[in-house]
Amino acid sequence: MQSKATTPEEYIAEMPADRQKVFTDLRKAIKKNIPKGFKEGMTYGMIGYFVPHSIYPAGYHCDPKQPLPFVNMASQKNGISFYHMGIYSNEKLKNWFLEEYTKLGIGKPDMGKGCIRFKNPEKIPVKLIGELMSKITVEEWVAYVDKFWTNRKATKAKK
Repeated sequence: MQSKATTPEEYIAEMPADRQKVFTDLRKAIKKNIPKGFKEGMTYGMIGYFVPHSIYPAGYHCDPKQPLPFVNMASQKNGISFYHMGIYSNEKLKNWFLEEYTKLGIGKPDMGKGCIRFKNPEKIPVKLIGELMSKITVEEWVAYVDKFWTNRKATKAKK
């Protein structure tokens, strides 16, 4: 279920008490480490970090009215989900994250392509998430997205 909260503070206030602290800690780690240019806000009913239209006017390809997404985090029925588009799109970054996660001795992460699901809020590696946030700049993310869509259009044109 998507939240109707209009600010990250409202979003955190409406979630169960056992998740509020970890969300606050995650938010602090992200804001401390995320490169300049990314903005925080509510996107898709979750707390999001994105490239604003002032930097990337094209916006999100699926809905150009939306800014270009980078990271989202959500309190969901079965836990906390952390969506990182860089992990989804960059195999080297994903491998780095998995290696560092393994070193923590908290088991294997429950991951999809770009989603990391945490059923136990106490096992969220807040410091590692903070470090992950520092690995891609706005310029690198925009360049990747532009290159991806240019290549995709060229491939479709050849068919």
